[in-house]
Amino acid sequence: MASVVVLLAAYNGMEWIEEQVQSILNQKNVVLDIYLSVDVSTDGTEKFCAELTAKYDNIHMLPYGERFGDAASNFYHLIKNVDVSGYDFISFSDQDDIWYEDKLFRAVTKLSSGEYAGYSSNVLAFWRDGRTKIINKSQKQVEYDFLFESAGPGCSIVINKNIACAFRKILIESDEIKEIEYHDWFVYALARSSGCKWYIDALPSMKYRQHERNQIGANNSWRAAMKRISMIQSGWYRSQIKRTISVLSIHDQFLFRCLSDRSLSSRILLLKNINKIRRKFSERVFFFVIVAMGLF
Repeated sequence: MASVVVLLAAYNGMEWIEEQVQSILNQKNVVLDIYLSVDVSTDGTEKFCAELTAKYDNIHMLPYGERFGDAASNFYHLIKNVDVSGYDFISFSDQDDIWYEDKLFRAVTKLSSGEYAGYSSNVLAFWRDGRTKIINKSQKQVEYDFLFESAGPGCSIVINKNIACAFRKILIESDEIKEIEYHDWFVYALARSSGCKWYIDALPSMKYRQHERNQIGANNSWRAAMKRISMIQSGWYRSQIKRTISVLSIHDQFLFRCLSDRSLSSRILLLKNINKIRRKFSERVFFFVIVAMGLF
């Protein structure tokens, strides 16, 4: 059976983490280890995770006491400090979701063919009031989408050892990567820019919990839309794309011309090539309007 290491970043997660860890331990037809990294918490998460390491031989925790401040920094800490070279595949986990028991097996089955370096999937978002919604990220991939969006929620991602080791090497050698705020978006860009193929599964692999403390969430409200517009208008989105291009040393004349400034010619170039940078039709329309208004 394939071996998988699950990297789980936690912070004040006592309300949900036990159910999530159990759903990982319930995974079928894989051999797995779980590594936990707990940001400084106030609700007993660190104590609970320490108890898990005492109870299960395949659960380990990195030394506690660092303040990371956000999920990406915590995941970067995990990737940098866990030796993943002894595993076939590497998976990321949030603290508050519920994995279907075949999540990892479906991923490693697809990746074991050697055709793909990375896997992600659609997920079933769910709320306290019983509402559910499929988060669909499995549209056909396009030429530059990996620089403008992720391949799905990071908690659905599984990558092969080669991509994981390349990711770890960049984290050790690059200071600039610390300014890239989403590890899942970056690893998708790393794989695709390296010429590797990525598989986005249309079948949901997990239940994706929605609550007031989600760092990203399902992006399905007017409030979320306004937040996205604000982040784009502030220059954050453009800066994240440019930093990814810089860290990965991507040399592409199209990207240089459309991202070098906010001139009319650059905006027209982006508008003409909108089908190359986002997968989903509605996202293309949204981004077209944003660019046309000069907000990007």
